[in-house]
Amino acid sequence: MKKGLGAIIGAVVVLVLVLVPLLGSYNGFVNAEEDVEQKYSQIETQLQRRADLIPNLVSTVKGYTKHEEKVLGDIADARSRLIGAKNVQEQADADATLSSALSRLLVISENYPELKADKQFTQLMDELAGTENRIAVARKDYNDQVTIYNKKVRQFPGRIVASIFGFDKKEYFKAQAGAEEAPNVDFEGNGE
Repeated sequence: MKKGLGAIIGAVVVLVLVLVPLLGSYNGFVNAEEDVEQKYSQIETQLQRRADLIPNLVSTVKGYTKHEEKVLGDIADARSRLIGAKNVQEQADADATLSSALSRLLVISENYPELKADKQFTQLMDELAGTENRIAVARKDYNDQVTIYNKKVRQFPGRIVASIFGFDKKEYFKAQAGAEEAPNVDFEGNGE
């Protein structure tokens, strides 16, 4: 009976010695995988932030260029009225309208083409630049965490635990093909 009890205790000890590291390794994989997912969610958050900023930026630029188009249109209209004026009053009215439009154009021309006069535009550009930096940091943090995770998956004894429990390597966040080329930004809509 003592020999049987000793054999059972020995088997339990061996089983514990095998299971404890196995469970610890499994939990390590779970933690590492969650860290990777958390880092990726930071990228998604920053990409969403950028996606939310861009329509506001585009709207601001469109609004600014519409304002310029309106001033240019007002100048053209006032000039036509001045040339076509039939009497002094029509000339005076057309001249006043033209002077007003020209003064608005001078205000715009001091700040255009950089749009520096538009605080919303510069604020949105600053926010967009900050968001681009946050995206770069989040991508780096994610890739660093993927490196840690992938090392666990590939190294012994983690490789055994990973294959038993289905922990696969994670992909790095890589730039798309052609990302090294600067994008073409066209506010005039002619796509060139």
